[in-house]
Amino acid sequence: MGAKPRRTKSPKTNGPSSLSTGSVRLNGNGNMNSHVEQRRKPAPLDSKQVTQNIMARESFSLDDPVPKTPIVNNHGFFELPIQDQRNFGLLVLLYFLQGIPMGLAMGSVPFLLKNHMSYSEIGVFTLASYPYSLKLFWSPIVDAVWSPRLGRRKSWILPIQILSGFGMLFLGSRVEGLMAMTGKEGGPSVWGFTGWWFFLVFMCATQDIAVDGWALTLLTPGNVSYASTAQTVGLTAGNFLSYTVFLAFNSADFANKYFRTEPIDEGLMTLGGYLTFWGWAYIAVTIGLALLKREEKTQNEDGIWDVYKIMWGVLKLKNIQTIIIVHLIAKIGFQANDAVTNLKLLDKGFGKDNMALTVLIDFPFEIGLGYYAGKWSQKYTPMRLWCWAFMGRLVAAIFAQFTVAIFPASGVETWYLLTVIVEHVFSTFMNTVMFVAVSAFHARISDPAIGGTYMTLLAT
Repeated sequence: MGAKPRRTKSPKTNGPSSLSTGSVRLNGNGNMNSHVEQRRKPAPLDSKQVTQNIMARESFSLDDPVPKTPIVNNHGFFELPIQDQRNFGLLVLLYFLQGIPMGLAMGSVPFLLKNHMSYSEIGVFTLASYPYSLKLFWSPIVDAVWSPRLGRRKSWILPIQILSGFGMLFLGSRVEGLMAMTGKEGGPSVWGFTGWWFFLVFMCATQDIAVDGWALTLLTPGNVSYASTAQTVGLTAGNFLSYTVFLAFNSADFANKYFRTEPIDEGLMTLGGYLTFWGWAYIAVTIGLALLKREEKTQNEDGIWDVYKIMWGVLKLKNIQTIIIVHLIAKIGFQANDAVTNLKLLDKGFGKDNMALTVLIDFPFEIGLGYYAGKWSQKYTPMRLWCWAFMGRLVAAIFAQFTVAIFPASGVETWYLLTVIVEHVFSTFMNTVMFVAVSAFHARISDPAIGGTYMTLLAT
């Protein structure tokens, strides 16, 4: 990518002892306080390398006043500085674009493949989603290799979005034929079809690393918690558009019922046309980003191997190991509710049309509540908010089981439909608050110098 050589190595330190270990205290009610710090120990103030790196920044000036230590602000979105509001909008747009291929690969396409492939072949297709779970392995490369001419994050985002755009254009021109012929005599293998979607998801996963790292520096330090709100709003909207909305407009029954006087066997939207539209949208946004958004240029600071060693040192921190254990066991209490409740409702006769209505009503609540969750994570400590939402999500799981148990013998009635909608909105609300809070916590403790790797490590 034309990256400049990394800096001369500084004197060696004794492994993880070069990492400062902050404190994560649990008080009596199980809440974590905000005094958390997980970052590399800075070099001595008289270090020549530190001086050179600071003076190399385009924003360096001896005329500026000495900056104060940043504190967390308790601002609503419209109280943020104009620059932060614009950068927040940019982050929402970038996360939204990531959600478009993800919603197709993990939702719509497997649903559409039921008419063309066996369940075993659909199982092979699910491998296309794996890059998102494995992106930690190449995140140090994204942090360490970049072009000073383009900027640290744009060096990755621009080419990735261009490749994704052309990939969607190419796939859009032939996806209908590929789905119809995959696995059949004379047609492509299921592995070849899966490979195209694997490529798109791999591009999205790599872009996610770069955007996560950029979010830590696009927003001012006191407002960095809004990065998690941008991620929630953008990814949720992109996934919803490519899954729920696309499947509705792709359905002939939906189109015939609400938009046509004479029924036909096709929906209002095809997968090929949808991919083609968003392929051009990707390219247009990339051109605009290249021309209109200027990223502060800095010198390369760490080589690839240096970032891998830093990541390993972070993993050795006891506080990070504690967070990892919490993440591993936290979902046990409501995993069954998330995976089974909707299926049990459908088995009892709730109906796909009622379920679709419930999801459609739930979407604006998820977007709006994501904003308030970000605001609350500014007012309260993020992990305290996460603990409150965790308890609420357990209550939501119990409420969901009660909802299934009281299913009317006479079928779905208005009062029961409203009960399911309330249960669904409440469960989604708790889930959104948990996600935004923990993402805000990750953003606060992550080191911007290796922001992509640090955020990916904590999220994975």
